[in-house]
Amino acid sequence: MASTETGTDGAEAAAAAPLDKTPAPAAEAGVRGGDLSGLEAGLDALETVTVERSPLGRLLVQKVLPPVVAIVLVLVAWQVAYTLKLTPSYKLPSPRSVASALGDLWDQGILFSVIWTSVERGLLGFVVAVLIGTPLGLLVARVKVVRAAIGPILTGLQSLPSVAWVPAAVIWLGITSSAMYAVILLGAVPSIANGLVAGIDQVPPLYLRAGRTMGARGVRSAWFVLLPAALPGYTAGLKQGWAFSWRSLMAAELIASSPDLGLGLGQFLENARTNSDMSQVLLAILMILAVGIAIDLIVFSPLERWVLRSRGLTARSQ
Repeated sequence: MASTETGTDGAEAAAAAPLDKTPAPAAEAGVRGGDLSGLEAGLDALETVTVERSPLGRLLVQKVLPPVVAIVLVLVAWQVAYTLKLTPSYKLPSPRSVASALGDLWDQGILFSVIWTSVERGLLGFVVAVLIGTPLGLLVARVKVVRAAIGPILTGLQSLPSVAWVPAAVIWLGITSSAMYAVILLGAVPSIANGLVAGIDQVPPLYLRAGRTMGARGVRSAWFVLLPAALPGYTAGLKQGWAFSWRSLMAAELIASSPDLGLGLGQFLENARTNSDMSQVLLAILMILAVGIAIDLIVFSPLERWVLRSRGLTARSQ
């Protein structure tokens, strides 16, 4: 009996041994493999950006219809105020009178020349402001002594109304294009520099250390590390710099008038005020507004969308 029981115990042990050894590692490997593949699939799904094209009808409804409706509502309210005679007509002419003034400029053949005279000055002054404000912003952001000396001055200049520079520029440079460009630069350069400084201040120090490890130092570090990393803040500074350029130019054209300077939008507005022609005054205001909106839509809105998309901060659907 003893031998029989001993043989039975040995057989049970021998039968149990293979069950304990072989299945467990294979099962665990299969589970781990499934978990890893699922994790990788999830990460791929997170990193994958779905590019979708919105139908033309939806694009029109979302992008075009709202501003058109807003313009129509403003025109309706304007016409109602004129019809009800809420104010004398010489103070608030009808939309038709303003449209007639626009037609007169078209018939005279000076509409586009008036607009282009100001746009050319504004864009040229803005480009020069970018060329000055960008290295100045880098210098202020990276050199502590320069930041302590110039940083508060840049902030003060940014808050100073551009029109305050016009009398000084006229005295220094006379009623010339140089005076207008000086006013543009004094208004735009601080905004561009401060925007770049704000962007650089938000760059993680790890980026700079990584750049130095890969050999990016000095100018190469600024070009390949700082500027790309600070692009969101820099873009905001550029947009604000253009706004200051345009406002500064209008202030200069309103005050400094001369036949040698040509007829720009600001001078056209001043002439309309002198003649007490409210239709032309409103037309000049609307044209100045239209140019500002057009530059934003053509240049800065696409630039902002590109910056956000390159950082995965907005959808890529169009």
